[in-house]
Amino acid sequence: MSIDTSINAAAAITDTDIFDAHIGGKLTVQSKMPLNSKRDLSIAYTPGVAQVSRAIAADPSMHATHTWASRLVVVVSDGTAVLGLGDIGAAASLPVMEGKSALFKEFGGLDSIPLVLNTTNVDEIIETLVRLRPSFGAVNLEDISAPRCFELEERLIEALDCPVMHDDQHGTAVVVLAALINAAKVTHKSFDQMRVVVSGAGAAGIAIAEILIKSGVGDVVLVDSKGTIHRDRTDLNAIKAKYAAITNREGIIGGIREALEGADVVVGVSSSKIPEEDLAGMNENAIIFALSNPDPEVMPEVARNYAAVVATGRSDFPNQINNVLAFPGIFRGALDSGARRITSEMKIAAAYAIAELATDKLSSDYIVPSPLDPRVMPAVAAAVQAAVVAQ
Repeated sequence: MSIDTSINAAAAITDTDIFDAHIGGKLTVQSKMPLNSKRDLSIAYTPGVAQVSRAIAADPSMHATHTWASRLVVVVSDGTAVLGLGDIGAAASLPVMEGKSALFKEFGGLDSIPLVLNTTNVDEIIETLVRLRPSFGAVNLEDISAPRCFELEERLIEALDCPVMHDDQHGTAVVVLAALINAAKVTHKSFDQMRVVVSGAGAAGIAIAEILIKSGVGDVVLVDSKGTIHRDRTDLNAIKAKYAAITNREGIIGGIREALEGADVVVGVSSSKIPEEDLAGMNENAIIFALSNPDPEVMPEVARNYAAVVATGRSDFPNQINNVLAFPGIFRGALDSGARRITSEMKIAAAYAIAELATDKLSSDYIVPSPLDPRVMPAVAAAVQAAVVAQ
C-alpha cells in the first residue's frame, strides 16, 4: 500500500475515487500455501490438517506456533465514537476498522481483522471477546465512546491473557509524549517545570494526562466542556474525579482562557475552538498541539503567532501527530515479546523511541518522524520488547 499524504494528492481525490476504492471492502484473505494440486490440498486441509489439530489438542502451546492466532490483531468497535462522526453504529464503522486493519498489516507486519459488534453493552462486548479468545492474539479497541471505553479496556485487560489497548487513548498519548519530548528540546523547556493544558477530557485527553504525569511533567490541567477539572467540582464522573485529584495542583477555576494563563503547552483533543486571544496568556516559547482533525482547535498560521512549536493531526502541515507512529510497533513489540499486557512502561518506551528518530533533523517544524518513515515500527517494537525484558 503506497500512501501519498501531500495536500496536492489529497485535493485531487474525488468522491468517485473514494467510493470505487471501497467497493467490496479494503481487505482480503490470501493463503500462504499453494493450493494447486491434490498434494497441496492434503497438506493444507484434509487429511494433513487433522494431524496438526490432534497435536494442538495434545499440546495447547502449539496453538501459538501452528495457527495465525498469535500474530492476529482484532480491531474491535461498537461504532459509538467513529472519527469525528460520532455514534454511527457498527455497520457504518466497518470501513474505518478495515482501514485500521490494513495499517496493521502495512506498518506492523501483523495480520488483522475488523470485528464490529452490534452492542454497546460492556458486559456483552467482554463476553464476546472472551469466547473468541482462541481466534486472536491481541485486541485493538477502536472508536468506543467515553467513559465506557475506560471501563471496557480495564476489564478486558483483566479478562484476557493477551495484549489489549484502546488506541484512541494510548496511541494518541504516546505520540503526543514523543512530540512533547522533542518540542521541549527545541524550546529549552524542562518537563518538571511545564504546565500543560489538555483541552478535552475524553478518551484521548485522559490518556494524555496520565502519560504526561507518569513521564514527569510538572502539572497538567484538564479542561472539558464545562471548564477546568478541579477538586471542588461536583459534576465529575468517576474517571474525571480520579484525575481531578492528581492534576491542576494550583486549583485553577474557569475555562480555557484561565487555564492557558501562564501555561507552557496546550494539547487540543476536542472539537472546541480555542480563541486566539486566549493564547496570548501563554508563556514565552509556548507549544501548541491542535490535534482535532480535520479542523484544528486553532489553525497553525494563527497558533504560530503565540507559539514556538505547533503541531496538528493533519498531514498537510508540519508535525503531524499520527497514531500510526505508535500502534503498529507497540502491538508488534508486545506480540514478539510474548507480553500479556501493554504497560505504561512500554508506552513511554515507545514514545522515546519515536522521539529519538527525529533528533537527526530536529527543528520547530520537525519534532516527530513521518508516519511513512520505515524506521519507526522496528524502533518502537524494539523499545517495547526492551521494556518487557526490563520489567
